[in-house]
Amino acid sequence: MVVKVYGAAYAACPQRVLTCLLELGFEYELIPIDLHSGEHKKPPFLLTESRAIIRYYAAKCASDGGTNLLGDTLEERAIVDQWLEVEVNNYNSLIYNMVLQLLVLPRMGLVGDMELVRDCKGKLRKVLDVYEERLASSKYLAGERFTIADLSHLPNTRFVMNEGGMEHLIKGRKNVYRWWMDISSRPSWKKVMELRG
Repeated sequence: MVVKVYGAAYAACPQRVLTCLLELGFEYELIPIDLHSGEHKKPPFLLTESRAIIRYYAAKCASDGGTNLLGDTLEERAIVDQWLEVEVNNYNSLIYNMVLQLLVLPRMGLVGDMELVRDCKGKLRKVLDVYEERLASSKYLAGERFTIADLSHLPNTRFVMNEGGMEHLIKGRKNVYRWWMDISSRPSWKKVMELRG
């Protein structure tokens, strides 16, 4: 089965999905679309939220006896879900606002809100302090093996490390930096970065 992924290789959500598909060994076809015109919100798109998509394929692969990125027990799966929730509500939301203000609006000829960026950066420091504490006692966010909880962080952490110019927020936290170096060196992520160009 070839999974059709509609999106742009430079965008965070398709990157998240592509990385998951590569980790799990699914074949895929990346179908470029125009994000700016809202083409991704029109039919025939069947499942549109990247985290729902990665949960679906991770569950499918695990139930078929393949790679398990969800956890083996209910407790492990709950911890994976917990860190996915932390990512979407406490991590992604801050970085999304910074991407919008620092990259998207200027590309549209508009001025970003630097006060909002400063506020988000301050909040992100606190979130990363929680990550630092967690990663002091486990190799990955949900335990001792790589899961979709870690995978989901890749696109936005790349922004912090690269375009955002905030790599000090990651590098200044020994355990977060170790984790980032580990997850960003996975072959699946490297392949997605090649697609990005």
